[in-house]
Amino acid sequence: MADYDLLTIGNAIVDIIARTDDAFLREAGIEKGAMTLIDASRAEDLYARMGPATEMSGGSAGNTVAGLVSLGGTGAYFGKVCDDQLGRIFAHDIQSLGIRYETTPLVGEPPTARSMILVTPDGERSMNTYLGACVELSPADVVAEIVAASRVTYFEGYLWDPPRAKDAILQAAKIAHDAGREVAMTLSDSFCVHRYRAEFLDLMRSRTVDIVFANEAEALALYQTEILEEALHHLGQDAGRLAVVTRGPDGCVTVEGSTIQAFPATFVPHVVDTTGAGDLFASGFLRGYTAGLDHARSARLGAIAAGHIISQIGPRPQVPLAALPEVRAILG
Repeated sequence: MADYDLLTIGNAIVDIIARTDDAFLREAGIEKGAMTLIDASRAEDLYARMGPATEMSGGSAGNTVAGLVSLGGTGAYFGKVCDDQLGRIFAHDIQSLGIRYETTPLVGEPPTARSMILVTPDGERSMNTYLGACVELSPADVVAEIVAASRVTYFEGYLWDPPRAKDAILQAAKIAHDAGREVAMTLSDSFCVHRYRAEFLDLMRSRTVDIVFANEAEALALYQTEILEEALHHLGQDAGRLAVVTRGPDGCVTVEGSTIQAFPATFVPHVVDTTGAGDLFASGFLRGYTAGLDHARSARLGAIAAGHIISQIGPRPQVPLAALPEVRAILG
């Protein structure tokens, strides 16, 4: 039996979240709804111009494993921080959840990554990310026994930005497959897909990746089409075992070869902050998947987790999701 339901590999980032309006985004030259990579100077400038902010540990893959553990699963995480204040906060936060996290921190520069997240009144978030220490993630940070002991190893497409992380991912994928485990990835962001479209397709077609998570915009970008059905058809051909495409309030679609199934979202009366919605959907779906549930129940768990997270500020659950009655009804 695996020691962990899920190992995630990602950019270890501390989120700095503030409310703003569209006028500020325009004035600051921020692309609404996108994740934009910035340098240290731009990070300092934005931080100085932001209003009152909340700081909390984030990062896409970190959020996903945090959500899965909140749902009662077991998890581990690889991600690089610096031995500085933000790095120690990140390590404390993730370890306090019961997640195995042993990545050796950097000593010196660059500092721990941070993402300035501006949330507009419609709940949309615009991320401005300084990767900092994340770029130093390398194959030396891959702990083979943890990979081999995890049912699914899941990584974020954002990791294709730091160059040495690619080698770390490929190494982890080989270890996982040699141990009879599965590998999953999230496409992360349509802008990320535009940057690495050919490489992402190769990861799928070479069967380096077994399971793919994407939102609708990312799936369309991957196949350079405006027709979802066309993208789903191609995903059915390219995805190793399974593709899961989220569609916001329209729910999600699973694709296995020529078999396509649609599942509904959870109604959320008041959207507060969409940060982490896709990350938490993946938490719920993978919690069900690693527990052996069918796609309908896994998608339901994903919808519950995503619906919960967009009803609060921040990308990680503030209450144990496993205690929710609707979750208990699915997991027993």
